[in-house]
Amino acid sequence: MSALAVALRFVERINAHDIDGLTALLAPDHRFIDSLGGESVGRETLREGWRQYFRMVPDYRVEVAQTFAEGQEVVLLGTAHGTYTADGKLDPQNPWTTPAAWRVRIG
Repeated sequence: MSALAVALRFVERINAHDIDGLTALLAPDHRFIDSLGGESVGRETLREGWRQYFRMVPDYRVEVAQTFAEGQEVVLLGTAHGTYTADGKLDPQNPWTTPAAWRVRIG
């Protein structure tokens, strides 16, 4: 499977909120760096991170508008959106959408 195909499958699993499917795509030493430079390392750390994130933003989705791939490197451009909740209830006053870019290195 190409690096681009793996990256797009990852997005599909995010949008399905399929934590097992998401983490199955991760290497045991997977490293996630967020937009503020914070790092999370390890498949199981990310499993818990996604579980908590989907609880906080239960309708989180990623929309990919453009892709660029070269070898094992992929860049995805698009938007991320969802609704923040502290109590599990989606408040119509708390939705957000943001432009987003993801850089992925497969392998």
